[in-house]
Amino acid sequence: MSQYSNDISTASDLVAQSGAGWGVDPENVARMKAQNRFRTGLDIARYTAKIMREDMEAYDADPSKYTKSLGCWHGFIAQQKMISVKKHLNTTKGTYLYLSGWMIAALRSEFGPLPDQSMHEKTSVPALIEELYTFLRQADARELGGLFRDLDAARAVNDDVAAKRAQSAIDSYETHVVPIVADIDAGFGNEEATYLLAKKLIEAGACCIQLENQVSDEKQCGHQDGKVTVPHSDFLSKIRAVRYAFLEMGVDDGVIVARTDSLGAGLTKQIAVSNEPGDLGDQYNSYIDGETILAADDISNGDVVIKQNGNLVKVKRLASGLYQFKEGSGFDRVVLDCVSALQNGADLLWIETEKPHLGQIGGMVDKIRETVPNAKLVYNNSPSFNWTLNFRQQVFDTWSESGKDVSEYERAALMSADYDTSELSLEADEKIRTFQKDAAEQAGVFHHLITLPTYHSVALSTDNLSRDYFGDMGMLGYVANVQRKELREGIACVKHQNMAGSDLGDDHKEYFSGDAALKASGSDNTMNQFG
Repeated sequence: MSQYSNDISTASDLVAQSGAGWGVDPENVARMKAQNRFRTGLDIARYTAKIMREDMEAYDADPSKYTKSLGCWHGFIAQQKMISVKKHLNTTKGTYLYLSGWMIAALRSEFGPLPDQSMHEKTSVPALIEELYTFLRQADARELGGLFRDLDAARAVNDDVAAKRAQSAIDSYETHVVPIVADIDAGFGNEEATYLLAKKLIEAGACCIQLENQVSDEKQCGHQDGKVTVPHSDFLSKIRAVRYAFLEMGVDDGVIVARTDSLGAGLTKQIAVSNEPGDLGDQYNSYIDGETILAADDISNGDVVIKQNGNLVKVKRLASGLYQFKEGSGFDRVVLDCVSALQNGADLLWIETEKPHLGQIGGMVDKIRETVPNAKLVYNNSPSFNWTLNFRQQVFDTWSESGKDVSEYERAALMSADYDTSELSLEADEKIRTFQKDAAEQAGVFHHLITLPTYHSVALSTDNLSRDYFGDMGMLGYVANVQRKELREGIACVKHQNMAGSDLGDDHKEYFSGDAALKASGSDNTMNQFG
């Protein structure tokens, strides 16, 4: 018996036992239960954690089975993204959402637009997770409502074939609810603060929390300068705090993404505690820049001296009080960060890079896998990269090194539209197209995400609409470039009343009031113009 049929049977028994019957239709009860499958955020977190674990296992067996997500800063955007995924791919498998701290800071803070420096309200993070899942659950309710109408219509004309088809679609229904990779920045404070916030994220539905190794009160965007990392002991304490939060909330297979910013971070706020040569603290300190001293006279007031490789070293300290890492140590620090995180409770890695370069990413992963063979990455396909210029220059350099004639190209000017149809640019575009697949199979990337895609796509579409509508096209600027395309491309929200829940409300009114229900979907509803 299907879950739907089982729920009808259960509701029938309850109604019968009530004696008076409550005036309730058991099938309507089953429909409402199907439309509200996830009662709490914890239901969602447990459900999606299982999906992620299965996807990670599938990737380990076959690296072509990588996963992808887009960053969303509003529930409606997440909803439309997942509706589109189901429409075009017929499944949500392998598709997640990404919750970007950058976009919360820029778009969701009560302070107004902020840089990505953890200055926004920490409560806005779980609040957005809850909002995203509210809209995804509403997408389920809306789509199932359409299937219930199909079933009723088939029954009304005694069309058994259509009724069975509708019933099958209901029984095999695939939810819009998918995993969210949630950015908790550097934890918004100490390890206790990280734990408390992680619990709120999990209660809201997060099955996967991404944590970075920057200093919480010095946090910078991963693609800006001035990043300051913490010693491993501090970061591992926060990883453990998140794990405790998952276990306390009963999400036993919750996923932790440990992000390292060490590739672009040249500073540390503190010298690590070291108890013996070769421990994590000693390894961290070995990368701090300084000069060997031979006598006490080499030390000035305020200097800090540590022992490095058997030598006394006066470390370089800036006017800010921060310590500087040795130039060129980023690669090794990344590897150490990643290995230590995986050995101490993290499940996935995030290496923030300055460009999308397969060789660079693969080189670091290969080194990590010498110690942790199944190491896997979440990779930021960032809009902060100039993808066009980066890949055109990569092709240019490859051609040049191989002896191919590149005299018709100017490397510094390869972004020019003049090159768009050139052989070099077409090869670069093909490398961009296959980048995610290639990185999954060659560089250990399990999950590809774009942090800020909808930020940029909304800006672009709004610019185009404003140009046309306020310009010579007038109303045609909206009709031709928005509404007509919505209709012809089957965009669900062209029926915006339906998308906002009008038909759902009509269904409920009919359940509650029967023939006396005052419904919005009558002949005078202008949405009928859209068929």
